[in-house]
Amino acid sequence: MIQHLIVLPVVLPLVMGVLLLLTRFGSTGLKRSASVITTLLVAVVALALLLRASNGEIAYYALGDWQPPFGIVLVVDRLSALMLMLTAVLALGSVIFACGGDDEKGSNFHGLFQFQLMGINGAFLTGDLFNLFVFFEVLLLASYALLLHGGGKSRIQSAVHYVVLNLAGSALFLIAVGVLYGATGTLNMADMAARLVELPAERDGLVTAGALLLLVVFGLKAAILPLYFWLPRAYAAAPAPVAALFAIMTKVGVYAILRVYSLIFGDNAGNLSALEQPWVWWMALGTLVAGTVGVLAARDLRLLVAYLVLVSAGTLLAGVGMGTPAATASLLYYLLHTTLVTGGLFLLADMIGQQRGKAGTRIVKGRPMTQGGALATLFFIGAAAVAGLPPLSGAIGKVLLLDAAEAGQRLWLWPILLISGLAAIIALSRAGSTLFWRSQDGDRGGAALPRPQWVGVGLLLATSPLLVALAGPVNDYTRATADQLDNPDAMVNALISGNGDTP
Repeated sequence: MIQHLIVLPVVLPLVMGVLLLLTRFGSTGLKRSASVITTLLVAVVALALLLRASNGEIAYYALGDWQPPFGIVLVVDRLSALMLMLTAVLALGSVIFACGGDDEKGSNFHGLFQFQLMGINGAFLTGDLFNLFVFFEVLLLASYALLLHGGGKSRIQSAVHYVVLNLAGSALFLIAVGVLYGATGTLNMADMAARLVELPAERDGLVTAGALLLLVVFGLKAAILPLYFWLPRAYAAAPAPVAALFAIMTKVGVYAILRVYSLIFGDNAGNLSALEQPWVWWMALGTLVAGTVGVLAARDLRLLVAYLVLVSAGTLLAGVGMGTPAATASLLYYLLHTTLVTGGLFLLADMIGQQRGKAGTRIVKGRPMTQGGALATLFFIGAAAVAGLPPLSGAIGKVLLLDAAEAGQRLWLWPILLISGLAAIIALSRAGSTLFWRSQDGDRGGAALPRPQWVGVGLLLATSPLLVALAGPVNDYTRATADQLDNPDAMVNALISGNGDTP
């Protein structure tokens, strides 16, 4: 039975998503309960897989008993298990928050939410490139509808931009997969890595073209410069629980770069090894600079948080560009922190906007808030964490990344990353003082916020001190994960040599 856990993060939200869409006119309370329970079950399964992967085991599930490299396989190693757990926690906080009323502002919220959860989990589990494309499309289709949840001019405008760019990315993805299949004769990532060792020299050009096309696609998902322009407005316009779940979307792109280029284009690929690093390193630094400028220029709290997501994407991609196990371990710790904290800040920004009346989330003077004290406390915790102030997890993540940089890299990374942190402190301090200190005119406004919203925000922001308390074990896990990624032969042997655990 334990082997079948691998498929459950895909099957559970798939089945519940279908049931919720078929009963879309049913009881709101029943739909909420079903969605929350399913997400909680996915979290439990993710925890079980995380514990299983923690001993270094690589297990796969061959659907229909078609063994790799011929069939569809779902693979669990340290990295995929970590990403599943992260997604489950973020989704749980988001769906609980949505039960406070956001899910009723449009139709089919919970069904679409489960489909997006299924697509994200599938992208983290799949062992072949074509099904990575399929799961990308599943999560994107759900995200198109969720972005429009509740309607509104700004959401429609952002959605059009978002859809057009991602459709272009999907077309490039399919072309890249076709090129790599034509050159190598396989789509299974482990099998492709094995075949590149003996690839004829005349096919190097084709594989290089396919690999760089994939880098463009994954860079678009990860919001790397100059492909990030879709992110700020789309995230700022999305409903709060959707924007919070979207905090994992850029990390899907980062994950894909880590997975594909460490496994297929690792040290065993000869002349094709480390194709991505020169490109990713410099574009990541540019993304950091662009995100920092956006953080300072933002005059809306949601837009400010969206640019903080962009800064975090640049930081993570800089870790990828450094190309060492130490850097990979550091970026994985930072990835956990930034995904959960920025997700919580999107939810918190919506709560603040609800209590400010017409001023909404714009960073301007407004009336005092009914629950301003509690909101200000949560804002202070979230701002300190995302800006990288000690003793919260952001400080640990940034110190680990700075320490992982080698001599030549420090010359660029240290000043840019530290200045971005200073810019975040300035922007968040300005926002906090305007929202909570300068808003003293008029009567207190806004009704008491629903309890599910407090629970959802509290769950996500509480992960920052928790990551500090568990910094030792978490860092040990991320170091072991980085070492496993640095040894692609382990994945190849587990899948192609039949040494992996399969039902």
